[in-house]
Amino acid sequence: MNRKNILIAGVLAVGLILILQLFNLQILNEEYKITAENNAFKYLVRYPVRGLILDRNGNILVGNKNTYDIQITPIEVKQFDTLALCRIFSLDLEYVREKMKEYRKNRRKIGYQTITFLKQVSSQQYSIFAEQAYKFPGFSGLPRTSRNYPFNAGANLFGYLTEVDNDFLKRNPDYKRGDYVGASGLEQAYEDVLKGQKGYSILLRDVHNRIQSSFADGEYDIDAVPGEDIITTIDGHLQQYGEQLMQNKVGSLVAIEPSTGEILTIVSSPGIDIDKLANISKYYQEIVTDPYKPMFNRAVMSAYPPGSVFKLVNALAALQEGVITPESRVSCNMGYHYAAGKKVGCHAHPSPVALTQSIMMSCNAYYCDIFRDILDNKKYGSVSEAFNRWRDIVTSFGFGHKLGSDFPAELGGNVPTTATYDKIHGKGRWKSLSVISLSIGQGEMGTTPLHLANLAATIANRGYYYIPHMVKNTPDSAARARFNERHYTLVDTTHFHKIIEGMYLAVNSKSGEGGTARRAHVDGLDICGKTGTAQNPHGQDNAVFICFAPRENPKIAVAAYIENAGFGGTWAAPIASLLVEKYLNGEISRTDLEKEVKSWNLLRNVPIKKR
Repeated sequence: MNRKNILIAGVLAVGLILILQLFNLQILNEEYKITAENNAFKYLVRYPVRGLILDRNGNILVGNKNTYDIQITPIEVKQFDTLALCRIFSLDLEYVREKMKEYRKNRRKIGYQTITFLKQVSSQQYSIFAEQAYKFPGFSGLPRTSRNYPFNAGANLFGYLTEVDNDFLKRNPDYKRGDYVGASGLEQAYEDVLKGQKGYSILLRDVHNRIQSSFADGEYDIDAVPGEDIITTIDGHLQQYGEQLMQNKVGSLVAIEPSTGEILTIVSSPGIDIDKLANISKYYQEIVTDPYKPMFNRAVMSAYPPGSVFKLVNALAALQEGVITPESRVSCNMGYHYAAGKKVGCHAHPSPVALTQSIMMSCNAYYCDIFRDILDNKKYGSVSEAFNRWRDIVTSFGFGHKLGSDFPAELGGNVPTTATYDKIHGKGRWKSLSVISLSIGQGEMGTTPLHLANLAATIANRGYYYIPHMVKNTPDSAARARFNERHYTLVDTTHFHKIIEGMYLAVNSKSGEGGTARRAHVDGLDICGKTGTAQNPHGQDNAVFICFAPRENPKIAVAAYIENAGFGGTWAAPIASLLVEKYLNGEISRTDLEKEVKSWNLLRNVPIKKR
């Protein structure tokens, strides 16, 4: 076959393929006809019901309620009773007039489109509208759902929904205008699970753009797929109680189940009012301008100095490094004296003290002394080398990095490095005394309340922790595996029992024996705890307390961090212990203390910037 015939055959073959494809598209393929003739169709979106958020006991934390969007097809609008429409939806007359003026101005751009006139109208208002819909040609209702909250708690934890904007649509083409997306908290972290899938109904128009019927008896309609429910680790009643305890205080309260890493309660105070969460757009400006920053989740985003609760880590590091034994004793004369007229102060207590007494009484001199022993340990070639070993032990407890929880805004805090002090003092020009503030959890240390609750859980477990997390039924198999993995510290398990003895005595010692956390004592619960009072350059000291209970087979570990409150044993310990008692006993025996705690108003202690 010559080249001419080959060329002709090729052209005929290509032509035949094109004809067959056109026949398939235009004659056989009905879906193409629907798309090609879509100016004859009206697509009515079916929005899915968003998945529920449940607590660990099956109680609904975040549910759904029926609402409606009122839509308008401007080209179909005829003269209507504007005042009647305003009465139904409690609208300002000028608002409706401005809207109609806008539609007339953009009539060519809008064309036959149906657009949203009002969002999230209640079922009650929609029922009144539906009875009078004949008075308002061109207006219609589109069923939607919005969130409701059976528990008066958890707003910062759950997060809120917001309507997608142009920037979001550019990054996420699967969403369309009018869609809502999780913008914070669990709603954001589990958006892909909760959102479901939209469907639609296809309606047929006539030449006058009037709806005639469902196209092909609904054969091509697609049902919406509801979002999946998520089961959280949160105890809804405990979360609500925790928020009541933290009312009128600035800080955080976090509780973890040590044996699983499941977060039972996570409170940031002041937080967002739950009643404002479902209609966040209405209250957004009020919330973001609140000087106490209720949208800022202090539990996972504030890197506070841990204060004296960090002494527990230094004690364990000293035991591991062999620079002390449980019987090692240190004298304290109202503090640690390191130069003429210079000292790290301490409160009055019996002296000298061994390990358990140092924890029970929270002796600063003891921890300054053993911290210097760690860094001046002769088995290392330099203070820097010893410091790096100390830092490795500290970070093995989860400090200095994100723990990896499923809360989207978690921060990692800070554990300083040798580079930190080389920059401050000069390379090779700093010593153990230069960083002595780290001995009592001050200086360049920064930890979140979640880190501190995890520390309590780690000690409760005698040396390991599970990554704290908030969802039980996460569909992410990698996350499930990650949350089930034990993370061991670099401290031998055998060293933890003496630390726990000191924590037990801090709470359960007899009056006059020097326990700093006696206000946390509850008969029969064997609470083990450690107080902290963290220096604060912006006002009064921050009050800190961590604990777990019971001593054997612990069920709950708690961290309470109260800004500008004062002594940890006075302010933070009672709050944490009430939460423990509520969880383990189901009721409170110390009703006078509960009443006292709920009456505290510490907001006035917190300096705020005037706007």
